Amino acid sequence: MVTITVLPHHEICPNGATVELNTGENLLEGLHEHGIDIEHACDCSKACTTCHVVVRQGFDSLEEMDDIEADLLDRAWGLEPNSRLSCQCVVADENLTVYIPKHTLNHAKEGHH
Repeated sequence: MVTITVLPHHEICPNGATVELNTGENLLEGLHEHGIDIEHACDCSKACTTCHVVVRQGFDSLEEMDDIEADLLDRAWGLEPNSRLSCQCVVADENLTVYIPKHTLNHAKEGHH
């Protein structure tokens, strides 16, 4: 099990959270299973940036992003060097600390769970 620390987000996770995920688990799906409802307008098809997170700790444990993800991230609000699409992150064997940016480019919440 790997510990994922989610830093506080004003709407999604006001007090922050700590969850345990299995190695090999998708970050977005794992967080959703624990009630942390990060937006994902494209249903994880790598076509938007609404699930953008910044990995503050453990970034190097994740597989390298491909060119499509890198190109999409160029459009993400609040882009940082350790930005990733959470739908493309597979949890490795290192604990992660993630920050969910305050805004997304999505104009309406999709209501996915």
